Amino acid sequence: MNEVLLSAKNLTKKFGGLAAVDNVSIDLYRNHIHAVIGPNGAGKSTLTNLLSGDLPPTSGTVTIGNVSVTGWTPEKISRQGLGRSYQKTNIFLPFTVWDNVHLAAQSRSPQAHKWLTDASKFIAISARIEKAIELSGLKNRVKSIAGTISHGEQRQLEIAMTLATEPQVILLDEPLAGMGAAEAERMVTLLLAIKKDHGILLVEHDMDAVFQLADKLTVMVNGQVIASGTPLEIRSDAGVQAAYLGAEH
Repeated sequence: MNEVLLSAKNLTKKFGGLAAVDNVSIDLYRNHIHAVIGPNGAGKSTLTNLLSGDLPPTSGTVTIGNVSVTGWTPEKISRQGLGRSYQKTNIFLPFTVWDNVHLAAQSRSPQAHKWLTDASKFIAISARIEKAIELSGLKNRVKSIAGTISHGEQRQLEIAMTLATEPQVILLDEPLAGMGAAEAERMVTLLLAIKKDHGILLVEHDMDAVFQLADKLTVMVNGQVIASGTPLEIRSDAGVQAAYLGAEH
């Protein structure tokens, strides 16, 4: 079994009397994509927000490596090795692709542009930027203004920015939303390329992509896990078919 990079145990988030996430546990492994699926309102995005620190849990724990990050701020959790994308693309539209990725990379080395800084730090940051851009498939777009590239390329840019922070764990909230077939195919290829060195949590409604990408799936309904297993196990689960997938899957 690959290394566990993130472990969440018995996570619960209540808003008044409503449990948006109810006693959910999940482990993310290096070189694995773990998809979380379910109907709207199932608690998928809330779970992602609990893992990233955007929401504090009512109960339960989150660890990255051997470090408990339960209750930490998103910034502190990010520096512990977690990166994420959001449902709404979160980039700097007036800046170039290179500038966007540069800002993300520099966030991990805020001293890099101070006077009398060791020149090797500039080289390290530039190498990180180039690697993230090339891996995300935007090498021919480095000088393009982010607001002028396609929706799919903007999503690729967001992932490039995440990679530039050198995370171990990546949380992706509907990265294929709004994409055409060609753009979705490029995103699937990108995610398969980056999973080698990362543990990835994928929240996605495109079931064809999910079953192509996921090593394991967790199915949520009304804040609870109703099934968890391999793609084959989830496809054949009668309860999952009735609650979410339907007969065509």
